[in-house]
Amino acid sequence: MVTPREAFAKRRKVVGFSQERLAQHLGVTTGTVGRWERGEATPEPPTQRRLVQALELTSIRELLELLHPQKLSLTAADEHFGMRSVGSRSGLAGHDSDRPVQIGHSLDRVHGVIPLVRQTLDAFDLPGDGPTRSLVEISADVARVNEHRLEARYGALADALPDLLVELARAGQLATEDVQQQQLALLRALTFRAADGIAFKFGYLDLSARLIDLMRQSAAQANDPLLVAAAEYVRTETFFASGDLSTAGRALVKAASELSLSNLDDQHVAAAYGSLHMRAAVVAGRIGDPRASRDHLSEANEAAKRVPEGVYRGTAFGPQSIRIHELAVATELRDPVGIECAATWHPSGELPAERRSHYYIELSSAQHDLGHHEEAYVCIEMARDAAPQHTREHPQVKGTLASLLQLRPGNSRVVELAAWAGARAI
Repeated sequence: MVTPREAFAKRRKVVGFSQERLAQHLGVTTGTVGRWERGEATPEPPTQRRLVQALELTSIRELLELLHPQKLSLTAADEHFGMRSVGSRSGLAGHDSDRPVQIGHSLDRVHGVIPLVRQTLDAFDLPGDGPTRSLVEISADVARVNEHRLEARYGALADALPDLLVELARAGQLATEDVQQQQLALLRALTFRAADGIAFKFGYLDLSARLIDLMRQSAAQANDPLLVAAAEYVRTETFFASGDLSTAGRALVKAASELSLSNLDDQHVAAAYGSLHMRAAVVAGRIGDPRASRDHLSEANEAAKRVPEGVYRGTAFGPQSIRIHELAVATELRDPVGIECAATWHPSGELPAERRSHYYIELSSAQHDLGHHEEAYVCIEMARDAAPQHTREHPQVKGTLASLLQLRPGNSRVVELAAWAGARAI
C-alpha cells in the first residue's frame, strides 16, 4: 500500500523539486511540506491550486489522492481550476466515449491526445450526434483552453481539446444565421490556435501546419481582420519549421502593412500591428539582419505606447512582451551588449507563464553562450518556476543542460535539472 509520504514525495521528485525548493516556490516552510508528506496536514485551497501546477497534476482531486490515498475529498476548488478529463462528449464514430484519456504524467497525456485531435479534424464535417451547448457556454471553454495555452498547462489543454473541437463542429452544422456562423468561426480559430499550442511545441509539425491553415480559414470566415493578423503571427511557426525565414518575414510585413491602413489609435489594432513587427524582428535576427530587426522593434515599440500589456486575440503584447523579444533578437544576433542589458530586467508575474518562461529560456541560452554557466542554470530554474511543462519540453533547455552537464558534471543543481528535463551530456 502506498502511504501519503511515498505518493506525495515520489511525485515531488518526479517533477524535480526538493522539499526546500517546493517550499520556496509555494512560499511556505520546509516543515510544512514535510507535514503534508507525512499526512499530518492538508494544504489550504489556494495552495492546493498552486501545488497542482507545481506538481504537473490534472486536478485537485489527483492532488488529494496523493495526499490521502484512502480518503478522497474533492473540493469545489477543483471545478474552479477548470480541469476535466477527455471523453465525455466526443461523439466520434469509432471512438469509445466512455474511455478516459488519463496518462500518469501531464506531458504524456498530450502525446496520448494527439491521435484524438487528428481523428476529430478528419471528421470535422461529419461530427457524431451529441449535446451542443449555447455559444456562451462554448465561448467560456474556448477562453479556458486559451488560458491553459498561455499559462503552459498543456496537460489540461490536451484533456479539453477533443470534446471542444467536436462540439464546435456540431454547433457549426446547427447554426443557421450569418452572425452565429461568424461567431463560431472566431471560436474555431481560437481553438485551433490552442491546439497548435501543443502540436508545435511537442514536435507534431505536420499537425501544427494543418491547424494553422484551419485557423487562417476560420479567421477569414469570421470576417475579423485582427484575428486574421493573429493567424499570420502564428503562421510563422510553419516557416520556422521549414527554415523558410525570408518568406516568414515577407508574410509578417504584408500582414502588418494591411493593418497599417486601419486606425492604429485603436488599442486592439495597435496590439495586432505591434505583435507582427515584434515577431518580424525575431525573424530578421535569425536571418542575421540587425538593421531590419531594429526597424521592426521600433515599429513594435511605437505601437506598445498605445496599449497596456495584455492578451489581444490570443497574443500577449505590450511593453514587457517587447522587452522579451528584444532579448530574443539580441540572442539571435549574438549581441553581448543587448544580452547584458536584458539580463538586468525580469518580467512581472502579470505576464502569461509561457511568455515569462520564454524570457528565462532565452536568457539561459544567451548566458551559456557568453560563458556564464551558473547564470545559465539559474535561469532554467526560474523558467521552471514560471512554467514547468513548457520548460521541461523545450529543446533549447535540453540543449543548454546537455552542454552544462559536460561543463559542470559535479554540480548537483545541473544534474537535478538535467534529470528532470531528460537531458544527457553531449
